[in-house]
Amino acid sequence: MTTPEFWGARTVRVEGGIRARSTRGAIGESWWSKRFLAVLESFALGTRLTRGRNYARAGQVLSLDIAPGTVRASVQGSRPRPYEVTIALSVFSDPAWSAIEQALAAEALGAAKMLAGELPPHVEDVCLAAGAPLFPARLADLSMRCSCPDQAIPCKHLAATCYLLAERFDADPFDILLWRGRSRDALLSALRTLRAGSLFEPEEPEPAAAEVPSPIGTAGALASLPEPDVEIERFWLSPVPLTDPAPSFATERDLLLRQLPPPPPELGGAETLRRLRRWYRAQS
Repeated sequence: MTTPEFWGARTVRVEGGIRARSTRGAIGESWWSKRFLAVLESFALGTRLTRGRNYARAGQVLSLDIAPGTVRASVQGSRPRPYEVTIALSVFSDPAWSAIEQALAAEALGAAKMLAGELPPHVEDVCLAAGAPLFPARLADLSMRCSCPDQAIPCKHLAATCYLLAERFDADPFDILLWRGRSRDALLSALRTLRAGSLFEPEEPEPAAAEVPSPIGTAGALASLPEPDVEIERFWLSPVPLTDPAPSFATERDLLLRQLPPPPPELGGAETLRRLRRWYRAQS
């Protein structure tokens, strides 16, 4: 039997919900949020995504929390009690994260962008090379659940959560990595440690005692050098007199007048322009 959710029941409007910043057109500004939504929209889910986008812009999502492996949200629908939404995505294994951190730390520019809070585009390739794709490749990679009576996956409540999740990724790209199991602090700490290790160079061994030059011998060698024939007062002066620079090209005074059209008749027309030219030439 069809439930009241699908009898055209009016959505319960709420105040203080999480409202999408985008009011029209596409949602998502950064490459990573657009990449996430492109994957979702490639599943050809039809009007459910459109309704979910409208929900996101209307502020129907009451809460949105991201944790390793799970996104939880509360979405107000047409029933008095909000629906509970969960979107699960498998976290990366420790060996995969180790390989990802090693690869990111080895590339100076990429590591610098990560430490500055930006997600470099090649991070997707780095994750893929480690056998851990950053974004889901199939709808089955996402475990989606909603407490609403709609059997479709995703329903509009799940879709609204996905759109707001993309905007959350815009604000903090590290939320994508947190979803995959690594917090910002843990990742940046690992990158700093690995970068410090790659920049460390062992000191060269000290020369043997017989090879250490004698300070006395060095002083004696320097003392034997002839005194430089330089007058300190003239050290910063040029040894050759400098000539004045060549004069720069000077334009004629009436150059601007010659580029202007004649004034209108009420201002004297061409005769006014000729008189101005004669005056300019006289001044030069």
